[in-house]
Amino acid sequence: MKNNNQFGKQGWTPERINNLNGKTYLITGTTSGTGFEAARILLAKGAKVMMLNRNPKKSEDTISYYKNELGTNIDVSYITVDLGKLASVRKAAEEVLATVSRIDALILNAAIAQVPHQVITADGFESQLATNHYGNFLLQALLFPLIEKSKGRIVTVGSLGYNMGIKTIKFDDVNWDNDYTGNNAYSQSKLAQIMSIYELQDRLEKAGKTDVKAYACHPGSSRTSLIKTSGSFMMRMIFGMMKLSPLTQSAEKGAYPQLMCATEEDLDQKEFYGPTGRSNWTGPVGAHHIEPHAKDKVAAKKLWEVSEKAVGQKFEVQRK
Repeated sequence: MKNNNQFGKQGWTPERINNLNGKTYLITGTTSGTGFEAARILLAKGAKVMMLNRNPKKSEDTISYYKNELGTNIDVSYITVDLGKLASVRKAAEEVLATVSRIDALILNAAIAQVPHQVITADGFESQLATNHYGNFLLQALLFPLIEKSKGRIVTVGSLGYNMGIKTIKFDDVNWDNDYTGNNAYSQSKLAQIMSIYELQDRLEKAGKTDVKAYACHPGSSRTSLIKTSGSFMMRMIFGMMKLSPLTQSAEKGAYPQLMCATEEDLDQKEFYGPTGRSNWTGPVGAHHIEPHAKDKVAAKKLWEVSEKAVGQKFEVQRK
């Protein structure tokens, strides 16, 4: 495979991150997997990290682990949020805005995947769409004023799953009341995430807000507990066997794309970032191809409007 990675043969690695003293990063889903590793690396570089997690006990345990490894002087805290519940997202956003004075990057890492049977949330949404897209969309909208003030970034951690379903948004049945499958619903939720970040880029550009950056990335095929947490027995078996093969990489390497998008200067926002090896599952981190349906402007504009209505919040990106 020809190497055209802008970071060379080895791709992007955390060695490129300079001292992050004075910078504040918010990360969802840090009690395990890629989010755990991303937060650990940012803390090691001197950043302030606020974790947004669903489980308070696991958050406390994670902080204890970090302090034991990195020292008690690290600046790490958490706020509890369930992205699948809009009220929880609103409450968490209020706490964030009352606690931090800047956001250098909001890293949207948390997700659920391959839920085997349709689950409808209290807000009336299919659970994967609710957690992976609507919750993230609302969180971005509520925190955007502070991100803008901080000249910060929004990093969406998508998935190659965006290209493993019907490859569009099923606007006439977004909850999959008909013909539900865990894979199709998951694929739609990740496509919605990615599609909305490219739509945000266009809206920022039109508004002349070049100080705010928005990036889409994915972790490749990383050894995390994502499928174990929410997938069916069969999916857990399949991914369990994959973890033993060369087709997967460590959770730490899976964290590199989001870390790059949160810290690296002069990245092209229009690109899609992740491993660049075979099938983009593993390998050196950099930019690689994204399928055209992820940048369908007609669908993206409609999705934005549908999302604002669903979460009951305008995501305003006003002209200067």
